[in-house]
Amino acid sequence: MLTRSLATVAVLAALGSLAACGSEDDSATDDPTTTASSEGGSGSFEPAAEGECAYPSDGNPAVEGVDAPSADPTVEGEVEVSITTNVGDIDAVLDADTTPCTVNSFVSLVDQGYFDGTECHRLTIAPSTIFVLQCGDPTATGTGGPGYTIPDELSGEETYPAGTLAMAKTPYPDSGGSQFFMVYEDTPLPPNYTVFGTVDPEGVEVLREIAEKGTADGGPDGPPTETVELESVTAG
Repeated sequence: MLTRSLATVAVLAALGSLAACGSEDDSATDDPTTTASSEGGSGSFEPAAEGECAYPSDGNPAVEGVDAPSADPTVEGEVEVSITTNVGDIDAVLDADTTPCTVNSFVSLVDQGYFDGTECHRLTIAPSTIFVLQCGDPTATGTGGPGYTIPDELSGEETYPAGTLAMAKTPYPDSGGSQFFMVYEDTPLPPNYTVFGTVDPEGVEVLREIAEKGTADGGPDGPPTETVELESVTAG
């Protein structure tokens, strides 16, 4: 699964887990869908009403200078995001109507400069069956997060074609934080990861160029060969 590694296991340590940060054990397996499936979707959800976005502590020390977002979503509709990296620009559109709590958190972190200067720590390539670049961990270890978790916002019908922007998480429900993944080729994952936006075609090409250079250790899952730094992220 696409996990963010919590305490013991690295977030997306094996392809199978697109994990995010936290403090639980998200050991990743070589099968991306296995870890993901263990996270389990919650079925259909009702869009959050005012005050219904809960962002509890993830059990780790609070990140200095980072505040949890308001429980009342402050954005709606489509939100444009520009991710400037050292290897090319990646633009995306977030869907605040379908995933209000997720987008609310992401935009809050963007506004606080949380992602600026961070590195994307995980790239998955063939012969893996998932094709993603995972970012959003300030520690670049797969275990970092903002100090709080966000609720899953799932319909149970999520798919992950090229251009998908989704949240990483641990094997547990409602365990996403700041780690997210961008899909550059159609990827067969179970509907357990909140899809909160879409990367534009030009951005997908940037992701493919990163993938073509492979991983640092030559394997199907690991840090990209060429360091990918999020120089700045803006929203609005």
